[in-house]
Amino acid sequence: MKIKLCSCNCGQQQSVWKAKFVTLFPMVSPSGTSRSGLNSPSTSLTSSSSGGRYSQLELDTSASNSQGRGGSEVIMPKKKWQVFPGRIHFYCDGRIVMARQKGVFYLTLFLLVVTITLFFAFDSPYLARKLSAAIPVVGAVMFLFTMAALLRCSFSDPGIIPRATADEAADLERQIEVPNPDNPTYRPPPRVREVNINGQPIKLKYCYTCKIFRPPRASHCSLCDNCVENFDHHCPWVGNCVGKRNYRYFYLFIVSTCVLSIYVFACNITTIVLLSNDQGGFLEAIKKTPASIIEALICFISIWSVLGLAGFHTYLVASSQTTNEDIKGTWSSKRSQDNFNPYSFGSIVTNCCAVLCGSFYPSVIDSRGYAVPETQVIPQPPRPSNPYPSPLPPTPTHPYPRQAPPQPYNATSVVATYPPSNMNSH
Repeated sequence: MKIKLCSCNCGQQQSVWKAKFVTLFPMVSPSGTSRSGLNSPSTSLTSSSSGGRYSQLELDTSASNSQGRGGSEVIMPKKKWQVFPGRIHFYCDGRIVMARQKGVFYLTLFLLVVTITLFFAFDSPYLARKLSAAIPVVGAVMFLFTMAALLRCSFSDPGIIPRATADEAADLERQIEVPNPDNPTYRPPPRVREVNINGQPIKLKYCYTCKIFRPPRASHCSLCDNCVENFDHHCPWVGNCVGKRNYRYFYLFIVSTCVLSIYVFACNITTIVLLSNDQGGFLEAIKKTPASIIEALICFISIWSVLGLAGFHTYLVASSQTTNEDIKGTWSSKRSQDNFNPYSFGSIVTNCCAVLCGSFYPSVIDSRGYAVPETQVIPQPPRPSNPYPSPLPPTPTHPYPRQAPPQPYNATSVVATYPPSNMNSH
């Protein structure tokens, strides 16, 4: 981008436009170098080669250039995901959020892909010929739905709450820590605040890591080292926390995985039974399709493990609870007779619709935004003598070149005459 500015070959005028440029672009100096620790596009202020009255302000915004016009290196500003605290990893320019421990997640992908590959390689062709061609189609649709739910749950921001800045933390400390010099044994009150939700008092606990009072139902994950809104649990099978923004996809994943396991297991048993009748025995059928035994074993283990998990989370969805609340007994009547769940709508159908069909919450961490340092000192240029220069070209010395220029002033050629003074007139 090029902007033409009036310079009129005047150093004072040039400095004024440089001062205005620094005001508009405080991160970049007019010579093309960065003015602070943040990065900036290369910028140069040069005079035109034609010797005219205009200068060119060239702002190089292309990210592919590694050096500025003046030879200085261009360092692009860092984004928030590059300096985000906590034990989480970002991918695809901050679009994907995952925990650091992803080994079990890769195992989940491996089991799903291997099982469905064996199913399409051995069982599906035989059942399509014997029974119906819709069997592999149904299996493919269920597998794609399961993978979509898994990846959406694993790659989404679970509802991470950004930490307080230094100024916000200091202001909160001043509100909490009230000094009492008269009593040296004085202990400040516990860092707990109380809010009322649907008639039920809820305590907001203070997080010493994030320096904030956690919202209701939020908790600090010890594995990801971040506070997560509506924290349910940290699931290693999906490689991420399960919270407000991805619990829906987690529930759909475990339910679809359970249904897919039952479907593949039933197809395996059907294949072995049909082959036993055709081949004349169970052993002959196993020799014909040895992969069916591997599929059946994986699906059998998955059914008993995932089926119980899906049933437990179905109970949580119907009662509008989280795993963290159910384990701690937050809304249990054993704590108090007046204790109840203020987040329940009072109906199983309404609670399920709120989780599965409710609105989608946006992320609050703004991972793709640019990080700005909390303290940034920008040197100011010297103030020009004329802060309001004219943007028009200067007026030429001779407005009418064809006329003769005026004669220079000569003090010796001027004769001053004064009237005679009459001192005796009075």
